[in-house]
Amino acid sequence: MGSERREEVLIKGSRISGTGTRGSSSCRQTQDEVGEEQPLRKQPQGRYRQHRYASLYLMTLDLCVYSDDSWEEAARVPGITLTFHYCYWNPKSQHLKSLLAGTGAAVRESHTKHLQPDALTPSRRDVLVLTPWLAPIVWEGTFDIDLLNAQFKLQNATVGLTVFAVKNYMSFLELFLRSAEKYFMAGHRVNYYIFTDQPELVPRLPLHSGRRVIVLRTQSHERWQDISMQRMGAISQGARQRFLQEVDYLVCADVDIEFRDHVGVEILSSLFGTIHPDFTAVSRYSFSNERRPESQAYIPEDEGDFYYIGAFFGGSVPEVYRLTEACHQAIMIDKANHLEAIWQEESHLNKYLLYHKPTKLLSPEYMCDNDLLKDMQHQKKLGLSNIVRRIRIFALLKNKEVKSGNASQKVQSTDGQ
Repeated sequence: MGSERREEVLIKGSRISGTGTRGSSSCRQTQDEVGEEQPLRKQPQGRYRQHRYASLYLMTLDLCVYSDDSWEEAARVPGITLTFHYCYWNPKSQHLKSLLAGTGAAVRESHTKHLQPDALTPSRRDVLVLTPWLAPIVWEGTFDIDLLNAQFKLQNATVGLTVFAVKNYMSFLELFLRSAEKYFMAGHRVNYYIFTDQPELVPRLPLHSGRRVIVLRTQSHERWQDISMQRMGAISQGARQRFLQEVDYLVCADVDIEFRDHVGVEILSSLFGTIHPDFTAVSRYSFSNERRPESQAYIPEDEGDFYYIGAFFGGSVPEVYRLTEACHQAIMIDKANHLEAIWQEESHLNKYLLYHKPTKLLSPEYMCDNDLLKDMQHQKKLGLSNIVRRIRIFALLKNKEVKSGNASQKVQSTDGQ
């Protein structure tokens, strides 16, 4: 049948290929450069071709049957081939052979025991857990972290955490790192990307296995507003130059926060934002958005879903790159027009997330501030229940000296700790 006429699907310019043996397939990644098709080694009585195509696995083969420990071509209509496409969520998990290594079954088994979901019983009745565009809102009681950890480990992924410690904000960095080592992505690989103008002052702390600190020099500015706004451009540049090659997800955080409780893989998604604790239950007309139409961050009063805090957001590296690059360009346009949004990069973040809906939202558990803490304490005194059941991240109060440039600045913790 080797001399028979056959037609095969050929897609030029692709980069991922697959090979198949004995009814199963294993895949390997080739170089990104566009090139001509390259025939793979011929297997017994089977024909395979290699193609390169974006993030798809493409495999074409003759219809075969397995019999008596050998491959035999089946009678078929000349020219008919089978084409299989494989596409995986995590680019670094596209090696099917490694995913199935050590298993004797077609589906890898994790045996993570958990309660059976009840389709008639919502996880929370007191809060919104799903947006109108079907993005989950993460609250305590809405997820099983053991189940999520088991699923996440199948991805073999690394999480990046960016933070800016510039000028006097360096004073917050040690507490940030110590609390992150205790509570942030515990048990998973993490790269801490520390942007600073004072690399020599970055504290050297013991880290858990699979975690490392990477110091990146960045520019300082006189005004804290300019320091804040430069983050978008720096993260965008970092994503383009190295983050895309080093991590799968990128979480962007302010340095003046403290991790107080578990913050893990439940937050990860293609693009996530955190609901600002001061705007959890208010009308969109009360959101602190930019209201000047001439600004790139402008949002009309009758628009807005949630108000997102700029201190904690993230997602996959490509999505974070798109967000930060768009915000950076908008900031530069405003600057050229002698404009500055009311809340700097946070205003531009809210404009972006309004028109590019996040695929997951984090509740105020993931950014509690002093006002929310006082309200929770007041509710407790009155014997009332709180919708915020756990404080996972706490926004620290800053002394006035932080923004005045006094090096004797002190970090304040407002809950008596």
